[in-house]
Amino acid sequence: MIYRMWHGRTPRSKADEYARFLERKAVPDYRSVPGNLSVAVLRRDDGDTTHFLTVTYWESEDCVRRFAGDDVLKAKYYPEDQDYLLEFEPLVQHYAVIVKDDAV
Repeated sequence: MIYRMWHGRTPRSKADEYARFLERKAVPDYRSVPGNLSVAVLRRDDGDTTHFLTVTYWESEDCVRRFAGDDVLKAKYYPEDQDYLLEFEPLVQHYAVIVKDDAV
């Protein structure tokens, strides 16, 4: 199993609108891919900047490939991201899950 993490930054003034965009478009896009097990969007305000971390959980790298394409570590962006993001980080991070405890 794979955890895939993407990081992006927006101006604080656009953060609420970007959060709604992620909920409306990105999360359903992730969830529509067979093999996606979950999506979490994390937010941290830091002065005039807001950080977003999207963490997705996948059955396998093959499932990630269905979402991201053959270069599974390349970040996937939506056309609307240009209206919000301060930069476009080229890569995401993948972590293999070695222990998982669902008791939260």
